[in-house]
Amino acid sequence: MAVSTPALHDALADLVGREHLLRDPAGLARYAVDGLVPGAVARPGSGEEVGRLLALCAAERLAVVPRGAGTAQGLGNPPRRLDLVMELARLATVQEYVPEDMVATVGAGLTLAGLGAHLAPHRQRLALDPPGGGPRSVGGVLATNASGPLRFRYGTGRDLLLGARFVQADGTLTWGGAKVVKSVTGYDVPKLLVGSLGTLGILVEATLRLHPMPPATRSWQVGLPAHAAGAAFLAALVDSPLQPDRAALLDAAGLRRAGLSADPVAILLSIGSVAEAVEQQGRALEVLAARHGGRVEVVGEAAWSALGAAVEAPALLRVASEPRRLLDWVEAGQAAARRLGIEMAVLAQPGHGVVQMAVWGSPDARRLGQDLVQPLRASVEAEGGSLVVERAPVELKRFCEVWGSIQAEILSIMKRIKGEFDFDDMLSPGRFVGGL
Repeated sequence: MAVSTPALHDALADLVGREHLLRDPAGLARYAVDGLVPGAVARPGSGEEVGRLLALCAAERLAVVPRGAGTAQGLGNPPRRLDLVMELARLATVQEYVPEDMVATVGAGLTLAGLGAHLAPHRQRLALDPPGGGPRSVGGVLATNASGPLRFRYGTGRDLLLGARFVQADGTLTWGGAKVVKSVTGYDVPKLLVGSLGTLGILVEATLRLHPMPPATRSWQVGLPAHAAGAAFLAALVDSPLQPDRAALLDAAGLRRAGLSADPVAILLSIGSVAEAVEQQGRALEVLAARHGGRVEVVGEAAWSALGAAVEAPALLRVASEPRRLLDWVEAGQAAARRLGIEMAVLAQPGHGVVQMAVWGSPDARRLGQDLVQPLRASVEAEGGSLVVERAPVELKRFCEVWGSIQAEILSIMKRIKGEFDFDDMLSPGRFVGGL
């Protein structure tokens, strides 16, 4: 049965309510995924409704793409087919919160800003801060494995997700994981869901490990005269007693886009602790920066909030490699951008070797793929790293594999897992690695 039939629309409306079912053609266009427009958008209000929707879709063999806030909908290959977008914004409640345990169970549609406001009175936080993260949903951040400067100390979503309530492709509502930090069993399924882009199941609730807000915090921009000085400073920082909780590296274009002070390369750092320790580490940071020809400027929280502007571009690449090679790949990307006559801005996670390269004014997709994506990817992969096209026009996605190459044996394992979770290939078909 086609999703456009009145009978199927009525069945969907019976499950979520007509006011939560979108089928107006003009409205549906806003939910297109790489040019594919769904036949309907459903907005379930509970995990049980998600289960009933997926059971109906499984019976009708409909392809479903889940959506949170829609801020990362450009990630992934173009789907092979798309019948229904399932928007999860109504799943925005805090189901359970025990401040003494520093654990919260929340709906997947709750935004990071909404969760932060709920935790703030208890001086606690979820240590996930991807660029532009406030409006992003918890489920979307986990499904895309997005992270930001707080990764320097706290890791990624895989480190903070204790348990997950999710719906399998056949509509079965399932729980995986544990609800207390000290538990050591049942973590495999939640970790599998992180970064899977909704291809294994639809996350409806997440149990999260929280962290206390420090009594005092201060942030600095360390401006350095060249990439070599930046690399030396970063190596010295890692070997020093300093304990930053956030770190981000930007090039001159990224700083300009974010509205920060101009430097050839700069590293944003924040240190959170008791006030005396913050003062002491701040003085030590100034000494360390001076040894590498750097200047130090105190900045406010607004500097961190502005990072999203540095990479808000039509095309966005993410390189992951050994941390010591981070600035080498920055230079390689910048050199390719100059040859192409395009603008590139860089935002990186020092200490983890992750570099986001935002591109504006790009030429045709074939030239961008041939002269930037493919050669840079080949060099990075030759050293065991990866290059993912996080966001791009569909023409570039069709020319270049979004996720890069993958070893045959690893892809075989991933295919087997996909088959066990989604044997009818109805969840985001084709969007993940290797066309899964």
